[in-house]
Amino acid sequence: MQDEVEAPKSFMIGQTAMPTRPLEPALYIVSTPIGNLGDITLRALETLAAADILACEDTRVTRVLLDRYGIRRRAFAYHEHNESEATPRLVEAIASGKSVALVSDAGTPLISDPGYRLVGAMAEAGLRVVPIPGASAVLSALAVSGLATDSFFFAGFLSSKDGAKRTRLNEVKAIPGTLIFYESPRRLAVSLAAMADELGADRQSTVSRELTKTFEEVRRGTLAELAAHYAEADTPKGEIVICVAPPIAPDTPQEADVDALLLSLAGEMSTAKAAGEAAKQTGLAKGDLYKRLLALKDAQA
Repeated sequence: MQDEVEAPKSFMIGQTAMPTRPLEPALYIVSTPIGNLGDITLRALETLAAADILACEDTRVTRVLLDRYGIRRRAFAYHEHNESEATPRLVEAIASGKSVALVSDAGTPLISDPGYRLVGAMAEAGLRVVPIPGASAVLSALAVSGLATDSFFFAGFLSSKDGAKRTRLNEVKAIPGTLIFYESPRRLAVSLAAMADELGADRQSTVSRELTKTFEEVRRGTLAELAAHYAEADTPKGEIVICVAPPIAPDTPQEADVDALLLSLAGEMSTAKAAGEAAKQTGLAKGDLYKRLLALKDAQA
């Protein structure tokens, strides 16, 4: 960890110096822009300027933001490669009365970024953690997708290995909410093809790219359509978020139709097998169908 420096007393908004106030000892989880530096909040700027220690994923990336707003101070690198070593030192600093601001390269820290171990260590030590909310690629992509927003599941990055990728897709395919994934540009076409295979080719989806930046793009279509487009297109650039619509719930079969199916199947196979086959066709529980078929047979006797 670099030496801590006295917090600057202000940050700049245009030509105006904005004063800061001392921060209470705590870990401040500070959201930063996902592309457009104008999306930073005033509270985030005040926190970055006033914190005793500024911990960031990549000091070079964070330096661009600090320079934009005249925040002249050192930043300490906190990333997945030094997390185990740096975490106890940051906890100790906060326990001794220091304030620590944590940022990632873009968006809200801890979302597919380092930091959750630090927050866990803070909670275990009984120390305060303060959220400073702001930009999030997950929520921005969901908001412009046009897909259901009342329930969603963020699945992060899929594995680069085909088998693990497809296993994960099958684990989440039935979740009754919009699925959200991060993906790298070079793996986009392959992942969309796997999604079309495993989640359903007709599921409506969006691919959001470079959100809040100059070349922002949101492309909509079914998974099959998007997979075909990116299989032919040049490799896209920038950060990518994929949103996939919830699965369509099957219609609940009518009781009379289920009874007719059970009796028809029972004429060709045993009661247990008929119940099993009916379960496959209707999505209903095999045990319930077995009991229903026994009742139907008793009624016919």
